[in-house]
Amino acid sequence: MISFRRERVLCLGVLVIIASVLGTYKIGALNGDIMMNLPPSFKFKTEVLPTQPQPPSEPQPPSEQPQQVNDESASIGPFTTIPEGTHVPGFTILNHLYLKDGIFYVLTLNASSFPPRRDILSRPLNLEVQNLDPTDQELQFLQPEESQRVLGDYAMKIGDLSVIIYDPTQFMSHFYHWWGEIILGLWRVLSTLPPPVHTPARFLMPFSDKGAWRDPAGVDGPLMRAAFPHAAIETADFWQDLVELNTTVVFERVMLVNRRAAHLHPYDSRWYKMIAGTMSVTPPLDFWAPIRQSLVQNLLGYVPDVEGSTEEEEMMRPKPKKPVLTYISRQGGRGRKLIEEDHEGLVQALQELEADGVCEFRMPRMEELGLKEQIELAARSTIILGVHGNGLTHQLWMPRSRRSTVIEIFYPEGYIFDYEMLARNMGHRHYGVWNHTFVTYPEGSYHDGVQIKEGFHGTSIPIGLKTDHILFI
Repeated sequence: MISFRRERVLCLGVLVIIASVLGTYKIGALNGDIMMNLPPSFKFKTEVLPTQPQPPSEPQPPSEQPQQVNDESASIGPFTTIPEGTHVPGFTILNHLYLKDGIFYVLTLNASSFPPRRDILSRPLNLEVQNLDPTDQELQFLQPEESQRVLGDYAMKIGDLSVIIYDPTQFMSHFYHWWGEIILGLWRVLSTLPPPVHTPARFLMPFSDKGAWRDPAGVDGPLMRAAFPHAAIETADFWQDLVELNTTVVFERVMLVNRRAAHLHPYDSRWYKMIAGTMSVTPPLDFWAPIRQSLVQNLLGYVPDVEGSTEEEEMMRPKPKKPVLTYISRQGGRGRKLIEEDHEGLVQALQELEADGVCEFRMPRMEELGLKEQIELAARSTIILGVHGNGLTHQLWMPRSRRSTVIEIFYPEGYIFDYEMLARNMGHRHYGVWNHTFVTYPEGSYHDGVQIKEGFHGTSIPIGLKTDHILFI
């Protein structure tokens, strides 16, 4: 039974969403109708915009089949190919990519069968530089008859899959940009390859020196070791060693990642995110599960099961008795945060949900927790709630389930796609909160562009508090 009583404080709108997720009542998400009586001051908004646009036709990458010549390779080695369907601007898989003196060479009979060079990489300079188009100092297309003169008679082979992040460290040293764009994007594209799973043997960052790719909080490096325990992580000194050898190197298979090239995809004009173009390929439904499971298993020694989970995971502990609702608060830090009174009212309302036996409520200060505790909390969560910010990246470790949900609080009318795109990739439901209004976009519909209003990054973000209503469930 649902009733309203005066003289109590709560954030009714957030509780509507949470109660819906927890199965207390239903929300008609596609038509915006809430199947209960709410005070007229509260609104629930859904928008259905035109379906996802199709990008313009692009040149078809060369297939795995050998090109039509008498031999399948030039004198130095096999031709360079792109596995069918595995090129997205900024995320390109190449078989037999050659390197000499710091320059990549694509060995081919037909350079026009490859994507434009600028869709593969850029000059390795910060994005503020106006002309980032690649030159012959970054990548060249090489005909077989030129290969011996340029590359010599033999090449040193680097086997298995190498991920080369061909960028300066400008956007690497950040939890969201590293995991939510670089790693998520490359893994989405890799996941379109036929089984088995193609796990990188090494990650190479040619322009990162002295650990510059690492984030200030010291999170990215350790998590990479847990997610990819068998992969080497190499930086500028490794790249320079290859240059100093003064010989040709051939990478058996490369995932070449480049931020500027990624932003050239037509989808970038909709989402303005590095991974926008990767949404044009279709990986398996829960393609991220191998990364999440590897990281959680190696860090915790087990993979927590979650109420409502659809996954079959090994070495599970018993299911929690209640869904776990995690509110990642930003009140103690700098930058974006809620109005203090609204924060207190929200916490009180969530505590009452826990007292009523609806859920297990957790409000961590992530900066005060060890890395293991942060990951365990995210891996046990069913709902993650918070103001737009880096902490919502932890949804990457929350298992996909029929109830998994991310609730992101924005300054009213503001919107940016960072964590909605993560939620879409993870299979979580996503709700944006604008004070009294909730915004959600069913599959195939999207918010109309980025909106950063005055106050978006401020310390006075409201969250729909009312003094004369309370919700009992």
